[in-house]
Amino acid sequence: MNKAELIDAIAAEAGISKAQAKVALDSVTNNIGGALAKGGKVSLVGFGTFSVSERGAREGRNPQTGATIKIAAKKVAKFKAGAELAGKL
Repeated sequence: MNKAELIDAIAAEAGISKAQAKVALDSVTNNIGGALAKGGKVSLVGFGTFSVSERGAREGRNPQTGATIKIAAKKVAKFKAGAELAGKL
């Protein structure tokens, strides 16, 4: 399912227009992204938890040349499915 299909499904289930569903979906994703950017975490009971994790610096290899390269440390977003969602999979 892509974003357009998700907007269609939200609009149909909630009985709202596609434009309203798009605004709602954009608001949810922006707020989750904003909370993660501040280093916080977002827990949606039954669905899952979005959090930020630090990935340490490490060495890697250039696949074309085989040369060793340094990969910088960075922060990455993580998602852990809640029990209700995991039960549906």
